[in-house]
Amino acid sequence: QVQLVESGGGLVQAGGSLRLSCAASGLTFSSYTMGWFRQAPGKEREFAADITWNGGSLNSADSVKGRFTISRDRARNTVYLQMSSLKPEDTAVYYCASTWRSTVLDGVNYWGQGTQVTVSL
Repeated sequence: QVQLVESGGGLVQAGGSLRLSCAASGLTFSSYTMGWFRQAPGKEREFAADITWNGGSLNSADSVKGRFTISRDRARNTVYLQMSSLKPEDTAVYYCASTWRSTVLDGVNYWGQGTQVTVSL
């Protein structure tokens, strides 16, 4: 049974930082592209960033580029999203995702349950 378990969300002031973690189990972690999506209240879920199985290719949305960094630790079967210079518009539920494709934008095989990030003024 595949599980993606996110952690690290919370409340932070604008300009602050948070690091999200997603621990994967039940899949061959090193074979999957991992990514993050987010969904703000009343909005559709949107892509944030992803990283290929070997870390050789990283993609991120324009809205987070230069502020968010995705990385993965194969020894811990964990993917991270380091978020800096946070803005109130980054407030959303953040979801971990995995796919056997080269990018989560082409389809997601597994989703996590989500973790709330709230950025206050």
